[in-house]
Amino acid sequence: MARQASAAGHEVAGTSSADLDITDRAAVLAYVMAYRPSVVVNCAYRNDSWAVCADGAAHVAVAATAVGARLIHLSTDALHAGRRAPYLDAEPPTPVHTYGAAKAAAETAVTAIDPSAALIRTSLIIGDDRSKQITLALDLATGRRDGSLFTDEFRCPVAVQDLAAAVLDLAAGDYAGLINVAGPQAMSRAEMGRLVARRHGLDPYRIPTCTIAEGGRGPRPANVVLDSSRAAALLKTRIRPASECI
Repeated sequence: MARQASAAGHEVAGTSSADLDITDRAAVLAYVMAYRPSVVVNCAYRNDSWAVCADGAAHVAVAATAVGARLIHLSTDALHAGRRAPYLDAEPPTPVHTYGAAKAAAETAVTAIDPSAALIRTSLIIGDDRSKQITLALDLATGRRDGSLFTDEFRCPVAVQDLAAAVLDLAAGDYAGLINVAGPQAMSRAEMGRLVARRHGLDPYRIPTCTIAEGGRGPRPANVVLDSSRAAALLKTRIRPASECI
């Protein structure tokens, strides 16, 4: 995000958890007040922390509003329970685990604090070999770690470069509210992992797979496909299918 914004000529003040505690409301406000940005993009993520996902989102929204900044908030498809039909942009959350509930709470807080904010619901983010999804697949394919990828958990993977470009598109406009920005190609986690292995010259069938029920990890959203047709019509950015990006 910072790299693309800088390349587009914007002055960027990016921060991470090493520099700023998003759960500290006063610290977030002081940080934003010091820079007084025209746009704030909240990419903060920690799937085991309500304070980061929910409370932190509220703190960022308060700070952005205080300086009159345009706010872009990154949300997730994991706040849906899963079903056969694709999810449209503004469908109400139906979380089945704590992370999904925290991100749903974040959306509620951000919308209440700043109704002009754009809230992006996205899916599994893929990128270079450092990204979480790619690393997991490669580790499983080479036996560096134990585990399995689910054959019945479907998502719409999106390249991090495309998602960042979409954020910049939204930052330049006045779109308010929820919008799905995900890849146009739905695939299971197992399919995605095998695609990663194949692209790296590894045997895709060395990756262990199982169903959600066989995995025994508690409730998880299964078939979560986001309908991103509004974003496709609104944004300049073309969101590529995962098969073109991995």
